[in-house]
Amino acid sequence: MIAYLKGNLEIKTKGYIVIEVAGIGYKVYMPESMIAKLGEIGEKVKIYTFMKVREDDVSLYGFITNEELRMFELLLSVSGIGAKGALTILSNVTPSGFALAVITNDVNVLKKLPGIGPKTAQRVILELKDKLKKEQEIILEETKENASLQEAIVDDEKIAEAVSALQVLGYSRKEIADALVNVDMKVLSVEDIIRKGLGNLAKSI
Repeated sequence: MIAYLKGNLEIKTKGYIVIEVAGIGYKVYMPESMIAKLGEIGEKVKIYTFMKVREDDVSLYGFITNEELRMFELLLSVSGIGAKGALTILSNVTPSGFALAVITNDVNVLKKLPGIGPKTAQRVILELKDKLKKEQEIILEETKENASLQEAIVDDEKIAEAVSALQVLGYSRKEIADALVNVDMKVLSVEDIIRKGLGNLAKSI
C-alpha cells in the first residue's frame, strides 16, 4: 500500500495529476478543489494516497491532508458511494464541515452536495454515527487520566460533538485527548474546536 507520494509535479489537469518519483510517473486522481491548490508544474509536492485495487484496475487517489484522505475512506464505507462520488463530495465540503454535519444530523448540508440526495444524506449520517456509538464509551474510558477533558465531554454537548467529529475523521481517542488538552473549549464554537484540534493533530504528525 502506498501511504503517500513525494516528488515533482509533472502534469496538472482536470481530474488528476502526475507526480514523478524516482523516475516513475504516478497518475493520481484528485478532487478539483485540491488540484487547484497545488503549486506550479515542476514543484515538489507531497500527496497522501489511497490505492484502489480491482481485477481490472489499479488506481491511486490523492489528497493534500490526512483529514481529506480519512474523509474519502469514510465516504467509501457508506453503501452507495463510490470513489468518483467521494471525490466530488470532497471538492465541495471541508473535512471539518462534513464531520460536523454528520454529528449534528444536518441533512440539509449533506443533501446540497453533488451526488447526495436526501436519502443518501440520511444514510451517510446513520451509517457513520452508528460507527461512532461503538467508540463513544471507549473515548470516555481512555480520557480518564485527563480529568478536565473527561468532565467536559460528559457535561458539555458542544464539546462532545467536537470530539465525535474528530472521531468521524478517523483519529484515535488518545490523539483527540492530546490535541484538545490545551484548547479553551468553553469559549469556542463546535467548528472552531474541531479546527483547533485538527491544527494540533497536524503538528503531531
